[in-house]
Amino acid sequence: MSLMLVRGRTALLLLPIAVGALIGAEPAKLAPDQMAKAARTDAITIPTPGELFAALQKPGKPNWTDAYRAPIPTTYKNRAQLALNLGGLIADGFIAVEAQDSQQVKNIGSDVIKLAKALGVSQNILGRSNSINDFAETNQWDSLQEELEATQNEVKNSMQSHSDQDLVILVSIGGWIRGTQVVSGSVAANYDERSAKLLRQPALVSFIHSKLNDVSPELRIDPLVKNVNEQLTNLEKLVTFPAGKSPSPDDVRKVNSVVTDLIQQIQHKTDTK
Repeated sequence: MSLMLVRGRTALLLLPIAVGALIGAEPAKLAPDQMAKAARTDAITIPTPGELFAALQKPGKPNWTDAYRAPIPTTYKNRAQLALNLGGLIADGFIAVEAQDSQQVKNIGSDVIKLAKALGVSQNILGRSNSINDFAETNQWDSLQEELEATQNEVKNSMQSHSDQDLVILVSIGGWIRGTQVVSGSVAANYDERSAKLLRQPALVSFIHSKLNDVSPELRIDPLVKNVNEQLTNLEKLVTFPAGKSPSPDDVRKVNSVVTDLIQQIQHKTDTK
């Protein structure tokens, strides 16, 4: 499955999730309502975790609880690490919604608030958090999905208004890395050629790599950001396959190994200020 890079005033990178795209046909454009749900800023648009997971479900429903991870720290001191982990936590929220696990949704929502407070953007998402809890209590899963997407956009819009565009990029990347870990892990556990094509996304990885190279010099030399950037170079090679060819089970495992290692480094607690 390929991804389209649309160049214009705003660079758009869209994940087609139609059945035709999954079975190797020409990529379809997202419908207007799907476009509206994209995680979009003036500088970057990448598939949300929700879009990645929706595409994964086309051939069959994964066991979402297998994708859970242990709670991560919420007291990071490094703002780059906070932003990357916030994106990953929002992806965890989508996983909990797919699993229809209301308690897990509420637990993750609480952690999202803690990281958002540390980044100074919590005021804009407190209302969203309350709605998430309410929807979780009443098992309104479609509404929860929409609320998570809205929460993600609230965080990014708040950062943009405070000229924290670099952190917006890191939140987007953190969510994509965690989402790709889940997708590749699911495909590796239950290999399916159509699902494996979701990992053929060299244009997307190249785009993300270019955005990391555009962040401020101070952030670019952050050890964690540098490592993520370096690993994206390796990852771009791993997700580059001939058109129409599905990654082999071994290819999928290699992708999963790289993104899993990245997630472990991103969530590792250090004393860096």
